[in-house]
Amino acid sequence: MRSPVEPQMCADERSVADDGCSRTRCESLVPFLGSSASICGSFSTLLLALAVLIPGIGLNDSAAQTRTFTRADTLRGSITPERAWWDVTFYDLHVRLDPSDSTVRGRNAITYRITGKSREMQIDLQEPLRVDSVMQAGHRLQFRREGNTFFVRPSGRQRVGETGTVVVFYGGRPKVAQNPPWDGGLIWARGPGGEPWISVACQELGASVWWPNKDTQADEPDSQRVALTVPDSLQALANGRLRGVEWGPEGTTYEWFVSAPINNYVVSAYVGRYAQMNETFMGERGPLTLTLWPLAVNLERARAQFTQVQPVLRCFEHWFGPYPWYRDGYQLIEAPHLGMEHQSAVAYGNAFGNGYKGRDLSATGWGLTFDFIVVHESAHEWFGNSITAEDVADNWLHESFANYSESLFLECRFGKAAGETYVRGTRALIKNDAPIVGTFGVNAEGSGDKYYKGGNTLNTLRQVIGNDSTWRAILRGLGERFGHQIASGRAVEQFFSQKAGMDLQPVFDQYLTTTRVPVFEYTSDGGTLKYRWGNVVPKFAMPVRVVAETGDTLALTPTAEWQTAALPAGPPGGVRVNENYYVETKRLDPAVRAAASATTGQ
Repeated sequence: MRSPVEPQMCADERSVADDGCSRTRCESLVPFLGSSASICGSFSTLLLALAVLIPGIGLNDSAAQTRTFTRADTLRGSITPERAWWDVTFYDLHVRLDPSDSTVRGRNAITYRITGKSREMQIDLQEPLRVDSVMQAGHRLQFRREGNTFFVRPSGRQRVGETGTVVVFYGGRPKVAQNPPWDGGLIWARGPGGEPWISVACQELGASVWWPNKDTQADEPDSQRVALTVPDSLQALANGRLRGVEWGPEGTTYEWFVSAPINNYVVSAYVGRYAQMNETFMGERGPLTLTLWPLAVNLERARAQFTQVQPVLRCFEHWFGPYPWYRDGYQLIEAPHLGMEHQSAVAYGNAFGNGYKGRDLSATGWGLTFDFIVVHESAHEWFGNSITAEDVADNWLHESFANYSESLFLECRFGKAAGETYVRGTRALIKNDAPIVGTFGVNAEGSGDKYYKGGNTLNTLRQVIGNDSTWRAILRGLGERFGHQIASGRAVEQFFSQKAGMDLQPVFDQYLTTTRVPVFEYTSDGGTLKYRWGNVVPKFAMPVRVVAETGDTLALTPTAEWQTAALPAGPPGGVRVNENYYVETKRLDPAVRAAASATTGQ
């Protein structure tokens, strides 16, 4: 079960560990600033303004962080008092999807455990969908609406430790995705034969775009039922395993069941005319059922392309540990959008070709040797679905690891050099426009650099640790420590330092919370190398390997202060940093170095 705790003050703005304390949690200040958590959005704006006026306040160093947040952002992105007192344990979702008028209608029974003093219950459902009624124990409950949020008054006394269930009846015409999966919502498409083809993509936007729930990554049910009613001529697929099919006056109902914790945004529906391919993967925990679902007209194309699935799973089990959902199986389902990491039901829309829509994102040639969506989205079963970020501001835990998995898959197939070449090639896509870590408590992700810069950060850390056996043990250890759980970025960072036996926190801070690329600055004079790190955060002392003109490798531990090292005998010249570190190198004129040393008193 994944559940937040009551809001509390953090000792450090980046401190989120297992106590659930968010890095920039503001709810704890409510008693001092007002009677409602509504101030949190404006409080975030105040902090950002102070960051401009007061150097060193500690916020991320980017103009992109000065976005003004609203109360709606706070309601969506934080653990409000109306969310904090209850822990969702089960969702029982029943939805009828009607392609004739693009509407949905249904109910969600929300079972919850009471963990604290009760008040109103916050349930999220995005406009223009409407709540028709809310019931509990046969009683109609009162509720009020504020934008995309409903505040419901449960019936009876809510005692800590007990459980309750509220049933939300709802319907309407949900937001339609304009450019899925990035601009998400419901997707009412048409298959090759003109038949309805329906799906959903709602990461960032939120699952409340199509069903009522506690729309935060910080809380998940222990299990979930998804029952989809569709016209009789269509099939309905979802997460987990199919438990039954029932025919009725409103259409055919397909009942799916997920036996493990699942995040709201990776609950999905696929409606169309599908063919079914069944396989068995012999994995680390025994036989894993694979069910591959192309549209019926694409069956033969899928037979050829989906042969990549088993090698992908084998590679990732080697690096990350056992596939997380043996009980629920693995499904790959053709969708009317590019792809999404829907848990145990991965969305696929890459046109049965290699690369990213036929392109090599690395511009090295290696990106055309594998199907990007099969690899990237399957990696999310470990990072994103099993290990889920508590706040979307830490979604690098999802995307950086999925990006890095692409190079690991190439390493599994073609060797380490292939993987390294690929990940280095993606550096051309890094923007350094804003920090990777976003703003906490307001549903704000950081820069899209969480993909390519995030992958290169992990590859850099691998060089810093310098032992591939240790590196693999850390990656597998993440699943053992944080699997099937909500995690904070800070807790994962601390885990890396603990297992590596070195303080990696400044390295994480440098790459995740700033847009600055470390610069290895040096001068060489005869047989002496003088060097330091430039453009870095305090206490940055990342070990690095440099290669001299002679071909000899030097293992150095630069800091922001000048140091010296003896160069091997041979032809004079510069040095270069091993190319697998994501850093820049700058050779300084000796006079510049002398002036800098004099300025710092060295």
